[in-house]
Amino acid sequence: MAADQVRAAEEAVEQLRSGLAAVGITLPSLRIDPVSCSGDEPANPLVELGRCNLATARRMVAVLEGVRS
Repeated sequence: MAADQVRAAEEAVEQLRSGLAAVGITLPSLRIDPVSCSGDEPANPLVELGRCNLATARRMVAVLEGVRS
């Protein structure tokens, strides 16, 4: 079960990376949070979006605004 959760989180990270790249956004720190996967039974791995610069943040806002329109 725990391995399935980690695998699902890894897939989500790759989907996010691909989807963001398709709209010109790169989050270099995008990854699974290693602390949330530690221990014998990581019940709910977290996806760490990481930090980004101002230009990337503005690009994300523009994309989100476009989706809402």
